[in-house]
Amino acid sequence: MDRQELGAFLRSRRERLRPLDIGLPSGPRRRTPGLRREEVAVLAHISTEYYVRLEQARAPRPSGEVLAGIAGALRLTDAESAHLHVLAGTAPIRDRLHRRDVRPSVLALLERLPSTAGFVMSAMFEVLVWNDLAAALMGGFAGLTPMDRNLARRAFLGPTRPDMALYGLADAADFRHQVVMELRATLARYPSDPAVTGLVDELRDASPDFVRLWERHDVQAAPMLTKTFRHPVVGEITVDCDALAITDRDQHLVLYSAPPGSPGAEALALLNVLGAEAGVCPR
Repeated sequence: MDRQELGAFLRSRRERLRPLDIGLPSGPRRRTPGLRREEVAVLAHISTEYYVRLEQARAPRPSGEVLAGIAGALRLTDAESAHLHVLAGTAPIRDRLHRRDVRPSVLALLERLPSTAGFVMSAMFEVLVWNDLAAALMGGFAGLTPMDRNLARRAFLGPTRPDMALYGLADAADFRHQVVMELRATLARYPSDPAVTGLVDELRDASPDFVRLWERHDVQAAPMLTKTFRHPVVGEITVDCDALAITDRDQHLVLYSAPPGSPGAEALALLNVLGAEAGVCPR
């Protein structure tokens, strides 16, 4: 049970709600945003004292029934409710270290996708393997260290470290928000993995933007259905984005494709011919 994170998460979700969201008048005497603690306790059918202790990181582990009541009171989404259970220690936590080894069948699949750029990403946003078209679209992965292939580092350290730019991604702000939400969930699953905790600490120390988003305690990322890259050779290219979960290894197979005959498909076909040398050089 991570009492500090659990308390902070509950506070952030409580402060997000408005009294009108649960059918209460806002009233003139409310001095802080969101619901009062006693209102959440009543809705969750628990004592106010116990709920206050939860937010203050002083309570014993809540039961599944209590968590279900709190999740309902705070109007949590399915993803937020699952995160709540992980923080409370009532959900199974994965092995201490996240996995970086990729199944041979997934490697073979990447090579059988000639018109689709694809790569496999770890739970902490490290690009593990990729095909030639992904290298042509996003840059020469092969010449980078695992640390420099980490998309979270590129997303937040790019402004101060020119060699870590985010591959010319046009919608970088949305991607940064997605990174923070997914990293928070990853940290809850792997609280003892030094690679995960080290990455979060590094980003919190180096990026005020990361800290700002991190303190929001959001955990449900909206799917990014398309991405737009500004490529130095083919110009602006918009592609469909599909991230397929490889659940047994907590990885994602990310695929960038485009409808046949579209400008995106024509640009991908040109990159396929030009090869990885046409990729965006790390800046």
